[in-house]
Amino acid sequence: QVQLVESGGGLVQAGGSLRLSCAASGGTFVGLNMGWFRQAPGKEREFVATITWNGGDTYYARSTQGRFTIARDNAKNTMYLQMRSLKPEDTAVYYCVADPTSAVLTTDQWRDWGQGTQVTVSS
Repeated sequence: QVQLVESGGGLVQAGGSLRLSCAASGGTFVGLNMGWFRQAPGKEREFVATITWNGGDTYYARSTQGRFTIARDNAKNTMYLQMRSLKPEDTAVYYCVADPTSAVLTTDQWRDWGQGTQVTVSS
């Protein structure tokens, strides 16, 4: 397992941008598929975006496609989520996830989870 620490959350106005980071430690970063999930108050955790271990493939939820960009820097053991054109409905706690088996997993299948970072988008 690896330890995942998210950063970069905060308060932003609708239409604004934020970049989240996820730093991994305590294990092998290369070879890990990674991604972002989010959970809004009163709702279940939902898929945001994922990226394969080498960055070759990315996957996005319909709600984030075209606005969010997932990327990783294996030399820095860090993954990113660039969020643009933010909407109030993007408000949630954003979680970093990692797993060696696949980048296409259900919420419960991801092995490693960070503690989350709050993103709040005001209207």
